[in-house]
Amino acid sequence: MPRDVVVVLPDIRSLYNVGSFFRTGDAVGVSKIILCGTTGTPRNPKLAKVSLGAEQTVPWEYSAEPLTALQTLQVAGYQIVVVEKTVTSQPYQTVHYSNKVALVFGAEVSGVSGELLSAADVVVHLPMLGTKRSLNVSVVGGVMLYYLFGS
Repeated sequence: MPRDVVVVLPDIRSLYNVGSFFRTGDAVGVSKIILCGTTGTPRNPKLAKVSLGAEQTVPWEYSAEPLTALQTLQVAGYQIVVVEKTVTSQPYQTVHYSNKVALVFGAEVSGVSGELLSAADVVVHLPMLGTKRSLNVSVVGGVMLYYLFGS
């Protein structure tokens, strides 16, 4: 089923992770990437090194305040899905996703802020079977995007 998917990246410090989101977003056909807070933009050449030109094919915008971006998306009818392991998060495969989804990913070290978690319609996580508690944010992004576009 075709979906309208927007990726929201608040305070992602690694330009390489951001560039990877652009490449994956191009591969699956995301509608837009919203870069928020301290997240770098395609104007930085380090981002282009990883995105390999995808920053020119994937629509993007910058929003200083991620909460404002989420509120705008909610008004436009997007289901706000935060990808973060919490005590109440659900495994990503168990959730019903709407046709309009905004995926929110957290900063590499601190994750998603409590303010953004509170704005979510649903919080999902990838089950971790090994000893580590997390994956690289761009890897999680790839799993989620391919799952959404394949289901």
